[in-house]
Amino acid sequence: MGFSITNKFLDFTLLTGAEWVMWLLIALSVLSVYVMIERAMFYRSAAAAETGVHRKLFNALTERDMELAEGLTKDSEAPSARIISEMVSVADRGKTALKSAMEAGRAEEKVRLERNLSILGTLGANAPFIGLFGTVIGIIVAFDKLGAAGAKPTPEQSAAVMDGIAEALVATAVGLLVAIPAVVAYNVYQRRVKRTLAHADTIAASALAIMIDAEGSDSSSEKDD
Repeated sequence: MGFSITNKFLDFTLLTGAEWVMWLLIALSVLSVYVMIERAMFYRSAAAAETGVHRKLFNALTERDMELAEGLTKDSEAPSARIISEMVSVADRGKTALKSAMEAGRAEEKVRLERNLSILGTLGANAPFIGLFGTVIGIIVAFDKLGAAGAKPTPEQSAAVMDGIAEALVATAVGLLVAIPAVVAYNVYQRRVKRTLAHADTIAASALAIMIDAEGSDSSSEKDD
C-alpha cells in the first residue's frame, strides 16, 4: 500500500483529537478579554486627560507662550494635546509646517487609538472557523469509532459515538462564544476611536487657528514697528 496523505492526516487526527483546539480557543478567549480590558482602560484614561486642559492651552497659544503650551501637552495622554504638541514643536516655521504637524500628529494618534483592535477583529472573524475545525476533527474521531464498532454496534459503543459528536459540537459553540464578544467590542471601540479623533480634530483645528492668528498678529506688529 502506497503513501496516502489522507490516511496520514487521519492517523494524526485520531492521535491528537480535538482537545488541543479547545485549549487554543481558551487561550484566544483570554487574549480577547485582555485586549478588551486594556483598551477600555486606555480610552478612559485618554478621556480623563482631555478634561480641563484646553482652556489653559488655548490661553497659552493666544499669548504665544510656547513654553507653557509645551508643558501642558508634553507627556499628555489626551489625543488632542498630543496632536497640538506636534504643532507647538514647529510653531515658528509657518502655517504650512503647522498643518503638516497636525496631520502627522493625527495619524500617530489614530494608530495609538487603534492599537490591538486588529486582534479583536481577527478573533471575531476566525474564532468560529477554529471552533468548526475542532468540530470536524471530533466528528472524524466519532465516526472512526463507529466504523470500528462494525455493522451492529452495542448500545455502549453507540453511546460513546454520540457522546463524541456532542463533545465535538462544543468546539463550535466555544468558537462562537469567543467570536461574538470580540466582534461587539471591536465595533464599539471603533466607534470610540472615531468619536475621539473627531473631538481631537476639532480641538486641534481651533488651536491651529489661534496659532495662525497669533503669528499674523506678530507679523503685523513687526511691520508697524
